[in-house]
This record gives sequence, structure tokens and C-alpha cells, in this order.
Amino acid sequence: MEGKANKPILERLGNFVGHNNKLGKAITGYAKYREANQIATHFSRYLLPVVATTEAMKAQSYQIRHNVYCEELKLEAERSNKQETDEFDSYSIPCLIQHVSTKTMAGTVRMVRPTTPEQLLPIEKYCLNAISHSPLLPTRFSRDNICEISRLAIPAQFRRRSMDKFAGAQLGGLNPETFSQTELRCFPFIAVGLYLTAAALIIKHDIEHVYVMVEPRLAKNMRLVGIKFKQIGPVIDYHGPRAAHHIDLQSLKHGLSAGFAAMRDDIITKLSVDDDDS
Repeated sequence: MEGKANKPILERLGNFVGHNNKLGKAITGYAKYREANQIATHFSRYLLPVVATTEAMKAQSYQIRHNVYCEELKLEAERSNKQETDEFDSYSIPCLIQHVSTKTMAGTVRMVRPTTPEQLLPIEKYCLNAISHSPLLPTRFSRDNICEISRLAIPAQFRRRSMDKFAGAQLGGLNPETFSQTELRCFPFIAVGLYLTAAALIIKHDIEHVYVMVEPRLAKNMRLVGIKFKQIGPVIDYHGPRAAHHIDLQSLKHGLSAGFAAMRDDIITKLSVDDDDS
């Protein structure tokens, strides 16, 4: 009885009337619509998408990357300035997610956008031989029609969902008690929010071909929300097991599930993507 009582009223009503009739379908449709809005509302209540348009904001992105890639994962050498940067940052747009109540940055990713022939994507410079699906080689397309999403980094304190596993929170000067249980349940959306923030820029700039070197597990998780990365090469050892993936502009515009499409649209609105952020 307790389990039934805890089920949402709409779910119980739908189960009662069935799902293969007009009333059942209407109930299911309304439930999905409400769930879609709840996802977007829940994210926007606690987390804010940000595009780094100033040097100070970019520095925050590079500091997060240093904390994760250099200090925590030991994938890159530590830098004296505590900022992890490379040659691609000169033609990249960093995106961040800010925790609203503390104003702390909860994660970052960048969109690498070449504009001249000599500017390569990271995947072109380091992993071109890992792309076995030749029709989608980035070299087949014009420079202004390709980009790469890379350097996803989320600080440890925002990857924890329970108070008793809040290791590393002190690195950001945060107290575990700062976050409510409701906020902690929202934190798994940070990676999705970062990808959707990059997607907002991609949609704005009408970039047709998007590349990412990513763990197959993360690509699978992104597909569950409708970010349908297509694997275009075998898994290789590149900072761990990763594979080249591709997604096109139309998939970013029309492929998302209802809840995350609403979240994407809310992010687009918040970014005011009509502003010049490049």
C-alpha cells in the first residue's frame, strides 16, 4: 500500500484506465508534458548556464580544468598558474554552469571552433586515425561548418549526491550543508546542461557537424536524453577508453526528448543567444 501511495496520482490514474485508449493516452501525454517542464524548471532553479565572454570568466573555466585534469585525474601536468590551457583555447568558446545560490562554477566544457585552414580540431590533430567512418571525417567539411565539444570538467564537490561522500568539497571552499538534498538530486544534470549550453551555441552559429572524443558510457547516457552521438570509430586509449563520435545540427535541434528539449530552450533563452558571444 505504501508503494502505491507514493506513486504520482497521474501514474496511478493512467494505470487504472489503461494506456491504449484516448483517456489513457491523454493522461500519458500530459504527464510527459508536466515532467518536461519539471526538468527544465528544476535545473534552472539551482543552476545557471554561462558563456565565458571575459578573460576572468575564461580563467574560471581553465581553473576547473586544472583542478580536474591536472590535480585530480593526473592526466595533464600541473601548471604554476593553476590554469589548464592549450593551443585550441585561442579559438574556443568556454561554457560553464554556475550554482545559483553560491555563485560557484559547477562545471565547464568548451566548443572548439576553427575558422582558418591551419586551425584544427583536437580530434584532427591527435585522433584522426581513430575515425574509421570516412564520410564523416572533419577534413571533408569547411572549417566554419565543424566544431568539437571537449574538455568537459565537473569539480568533485558537484559530482557527489550524498552528504557523507562529499570528499574534496573544501577545495572549492564549500560546506556540504550548503546544498539541499533537492539540489544534490539536480547535480547529475550538470553534464547534460554543459552539453546543452554548447548545443545552444552550435544552433546559434548553424554549425552542421559536431565532434567529441568521449567514453562510450557517457555517449550512451547522452543518447538517453536525446543527444544522439554516433560512434564513428573504435574505442582507443586516449586519456582512458574513448571513441570518436559525431552529431549533426538537426539532431541537436529536433532529437531531444521532451524534458531536455525544454531544458535546452530554457538555456537558449538564458544565454540570450542573439548577443554576440563569439
